[in-house]
Amino acid sequence: MASSPPSPPSPTPSASARSQVPVIDLGPWRSGEPGARERIAARVDEALQAAGFLLIAGHGVDPELPARIRAAAKEFFRLPAKVKEPYAVAVGGRGWLGPGAEANSYAEGAASPPDLKESWSCAADEPTGDPSVDAEWFRPNAWPAEVPALQPAAVEYIARMRALSDELLELLATALGLAPDHFTRHTGHPTWGFNLNWYPGTEVLGEPLPGQFRIGAHTDFGTVTVLDREPGSGGLQIHTDADGWQDAPYDPAALTVNIGDLMARWTGDRWRAGRHRVLPPPADAPAEELISLVYFYECDPHTRVESLPAPVGRVLHDPVDSHTYLRGKLDAITVS
Repeated sequence: MASSPPSPPSPTPSASARSQVPVIDLGPWRSGEPGARERIAARVDEALQAAGFLLIAGHGVDPELPARIRAAAKEFFRLPAKVKEPYAVAVGGRGWLGPGAEANSYAEGAASPPDLKESWSCAADEPTGDPSVDAEWFRPNAWPAEVPALQPAAVEYIARMRALSDELLELLATALGLAPDHFTRHTGHPTWGFNLNWYPGTEVLGEPLPGQFRIGAHTDFGTVTVLDREPGSGGLQIHTDADGWQDAPYDPAALTVNIGDLMARWTGDRWRAGRHRVLPPPADAPAEELISLVYFYECDPHTRVESLPAPVGRVLHDPVDSHTYLRGKLDAITVS
């Protein structure tokens, strides 16, 4: 095995990075406080142009719920590999993504070793009635029999994320000066994905190879991603033009939200898809263990995504079929 280079540096967020990723409190947005919606919409528009990331407070998710999910997920991930192997799936499947299954940097066309993580993955499972669509995008989810506490907690959390994501899409439409349902009219029966990402220490997955990360640099593929994360030395970093790579600002009471490629295309690149990566276990804390709850929201299958024209949009992309685009990205990050 090749010798491992020193872990990449782990800078703290700069003042600029913190200002570019504001904390947006949904309380005033929901209350209808005079002028609040206009102020929040303007701040969201500014932040998504700069970095593609927000911190969302006032979301109403009881912190006990993700804590229950983490406890159950940790119980599953610590099972022997031979117990987890019957649940093994490829990227986009419903089940266990084992070590070496995924390399997110390939979404950008950059070769790298596989990501240093394991995941439990589930996705949209309510059939539409169209057999071809359902066979690809709405299959039943699997759940580990060894950890019965995982399914009910995850299902409850997913329902909260679906409702929150539609609320965020209404906020985003308002930030662009559009009708509130501009995006949610395309989420009547949407696809989504939910990953529990386990980032164990080096004693589990070994020392990082050159260029190897817990998750390589990439942008997400859909509309919005809602992340409940734990802070760590080998944690989330975001990329901005002003600062390059910086540790992502963290607020224990807030969820981290970023927009994906489809939303960036939809806005004609007015907003940037939030580019990010997750650092490998740090040399000074090789046993660091983190679990992230990642909800990827998309839209109805085969939505035609067309760029908003100027003056809102900046670049007029060719229209894309949302799910042809998504499938191409999922295939790109799959390690054979």
